[in-house]
Amino acid sequence: MTNWVLLGIMFLAANLPWFSDKLFYMFPLKAANNTKNLAWCLLELVTLYFLVGALAVYAERATFGQVAPQGWEFYAVTSFLFLVFAFPGFVYKVLWKKTI
Repeated sequence: MTNWVLLGIMFLAANLPWFSDKLFYMFPLKAANNTKNLAWCLLELVTLYFLVGALAVYAERATFGQVAPQGWEFYAVTSFLFLVFAFPGFVYKVLWKKTI
Protein backbone atom coordinates (compact mmCIF):
# COMPACT_ATOMS: atom_id res chain seq x y z
CA MET A 1 0.00 0.00 0.00
CA THR A 2 1.23 3.43 -0.72
CA ASN A 3 1.01 6.37 1.62
CA TRP A 4 -1.73 7.94 -0.49
CA VAL A 5 -3.91 4.85 -0.24
CA LEU A 6 -3.49 4.76 3.54
CA LEU A 7 -4.34 8.46 3.77
CA GLY A 8 -7.44 7.89 1.64
CA ILE A 9 -8.55 5.01 3.86
CA MET A 10 -7.89 7.19 6.89
CA PHE A 11 -10.01 10.02 5.44
CA LEU A 12 -12.85 7.64 4.61
CA ALA A 13 -12.76 5.99 8.03
CA ALA A 14 -12.69 9.35 9.82
CA ASN A 15 -15.90 10.40 8.09
CA LEU A 16 -17.82 7.12 8.43
CA PRO A 17 -19.30 7.77 11.91
CA TRP A 18 -21.07 10.91 10.79
CA PHE A 19 -23.02 9.49 7.86
CA SER A 20 -25.18 6.86 9.56
CA ASP A 21 -27.50 6.74 12.55
CA LYS A 22 -26.58 3.12 13.24
CA LEU A 23 -23.71 2.19 15.51
CA PHE A 24 -20.86 0.93 13.30
CA TYR A 25 -23.35 0.81 10.40
CA MET A 26 -24.83 -2.38 11.88
CA PHE A 27 -26.59 -1.85 15.21
CA PRO A 28 -29.64 0.43 15.46
CA LEU A 29 -29.73 2.59 18.57
CA LYS A 30 -32.69 2.66 20.91
CA ALA A 31 -32.92 6.44 21.21
CA ALA A 32 -36.10 8.49 21.41
CA ASN A 33 -35.59 10.16 18.03
CA ASN A 34 -33.48 7.26 16.64
CA THR A 35 -30.43 9.45 16.00
CA LYS A 36 -26.87 8.92 17.08
CA ASN A 37 -25.53 11.56 19.46
CA LEU A 38 -22.03 13.02 19.54
CA ALA A 39 -20.73 10.58 22.16
CA TRP A 40 -21.48 7.54 19.98
CA CYS A 41 -19.82 9.23 17.00
CA LEU A 42 -16.69 9.92 19.05
CA LEU A 43 -16.60 6.30 20.27
CA GLU A 44 -16.77 5.12 16.67
CA LEU A 45 -14.07 7.64 15.71
CA VAL A 46 -11.66 6.33 18.34
CA THR A 47 -12.37 2.73 17.39
CA LEU A 48 -11.83 3.43 13.70
CA TYR A 49 -8.58 5.28 14.51
CA PHE A 50 -7.20 2.12 16.12
CA LEU A 51 -8.46 -0.08 13.27
CA VAL A 52 -6.78 2.12 10.66
CA GLY A 53 -3.63 2.13 12.79
CA ALA A 54 -3.66 -1.67 12.87
CA LEU A 55 -4.07 -1.69 9.09
CA ALA A 56 -1.11 0.67 8.73
CA VAL A 57 1.07 -1.50 10.99
CA TYR A 58 0.10 -4.56 8.94
CA ALA A 59 0.92 -2.71 5.70
CA GLU A 60 4.29 -1.60 7.04
CA ARG A 61 5.15 -5.10 8.24
CA ALA A 62 4.09 -6.62 4.90
CA THR A 63 6.05 -4.04 2.90
CA PHE A 64 9.25 -3.66 4.90
CA GLY A 65 9.27 -6.77 7.08
CA GLN A 66 9.48 -4.80 10.31
CA VAL A 67 7.71 -1.94 12.05
CA ALA A 68 9.65 1.20 12.90
CA PRO A 69 9.45 2.19 16.58
CA GLN A 70 7.33 5.28 17.21
CA GLY A 71 7.23 7.71 20.11
CA TRP A 72 4.26 9.50 21.58
CA GLU A 73 4.71 12.36 19.08
CA PHE A 74 3.76 10.09 16.19
CA TYR A 75 0.53 9.02 17.87
CA ALA A 76 -0.34 12.60 18.83
CA VAL A 77 0.12 13.78 15.24
CA THR A 78 -1.81 10.89 13.68
CA SER A 79 -4.71 11.23 16.13
CA PHE A 80 -5.06 14.94 15.43
CA LEU A 81 -4.74 14.29 11.69
CA PHE A 82 -7.59 11.79 12.05
CA LEU A 83 -9.67 14.48 13.80
CA VAL A 84 -8.90 16.97 11.02
CA PHE A 85 -9.95 14.39 8.44
CA ALA A 86 -13.24 13.91 10.35
CA PHE A 87 -14.12 17.60 10.14
CA PRO A 88 -16.18 17.46 6.89
CA GLY A 89 -18.42 14.73 8.31
CA PHE A 90 -18.74 16.61 11.61
CA VAL A 91 -19.83 19.75 9.78
CA TYR A 92 -22.34 17.77 7.74
CA LYS A 93 -23.90 15.92 10.68
CA VAL A 94 -23.65 18.32 13.62
CA LEU A 95 -23.31 21.86 12.35
CA TRP A 96 -25.72 21.61 9.41
CA LYS A 97 -28.14 19.44 11.44
CA LYS A 98 -28.68 17.09 8.52
CA THR A 99 -30.36 13.75 9.06
CA ILE A 100 -29.94 10.87 6.71
